[in-house]
Amino acid sequence: MALKQGRISIEVFEPSTGPETIRNEAGRADPAILALARLIGRQIAREQFESASARERKAQRQKQNRESP
Repeated sequence: MALKQGRISIEVFEPSTGPETIRNEAGRADPAILALARLIGRQIAREQFESASARERKAQRQKQNRESP
């Protein structure tokens, strides 16, 4: 694989203030925000479930160890 020595140019554009652009961006952003929030919520729920399951397994092991002679 060859190393590229060229520079990357990044162009910055001013945001458009036209009413059509603002309306389109809001329409696209809402579903994206909702999808991201849904993914984050699922991840949080998954982590809480795994944590609760681990606590239950630990409690069961401790209970079994106390009952065993």
